[in-house]
Amino acid sequence: MSIKDVIKSSVYESLGGGTNLSAGNIILILGVACLLGLYIFAVYKLSSKSAFYSKDLNVTMAGMPLIIAAIMIAMQSNLLVSLGMVGALSIVRFRNAVKNPVDLLYLFWSISTGIIVGVGLYVLALVLCIVMTILLIVLDMIPNAKAPDLLVLRVKEEEMDYAGLEKLLKEYCRYHKEKSRCIKNGETEMIIEMRSSKKEELLRNLSADKHMTQVNCISHDGECRV
Repeated sequence: MSIKDVIKSSVYESLGGGTNLSAGNIILILGVACLLGLYIFAVYKLSSKSAFYSKDLNVTMAGMPLIIAAIMIAMQSNLLVSLGMVGALSIVRFRNAVKNPVDLLYLFWSISTGIIVGVGLYVLALVLCIVMTILLIVLDMIPNAKAPDLLVLRVKEEEMDYAGLEKLLKEYCRYHKEKSRCIKNGETEMIIEMRSSKKEELLRNLSADKHMTQVNCISHDGECRV
């Protein structure tokens, strides 16, 4: 038999040959993928914020390792199936909007778990789940700094005492910065960004000023880096 015949026979076997995995190995792979999918389901349910939690998305992430592991098993069977899978997956487009960017992390975690389990690297998949869980717990324990408050003041322009206002802000605020000033119809509106541990006393003193027509304090619900 020539080298050409050997190459032809090997190509034919790769095109039409079946997988070398036994039924027991296939069941083991799918079982591990299913267990790790349930683990991701539990972690996402416990760690996700209630405002962004979606059970449908969580169920999708739980079933994804099982489906991808099955695809990996099928792709190991022969070359035609591998090419067919690549072609089929390349034309799929997912347009579902992700509400929380952290969901992308869970989606990639779920996909990578299915790929790793599908090739039989059970220890790596288990270590990945443990490390990801520890990482999420540690990052969740890091507190976010509170965003500064916004102080909105309205006063008649001719009665505005900027020096007195500046003195009052320095007395009660750790930090303050004027962000906006608008003058219209003889009335001045100021927006001041501030950080103060004596906010109630500051508002009481401002509201006691008879020249002030309106005093508002707006708290920001967002997150701040520092």
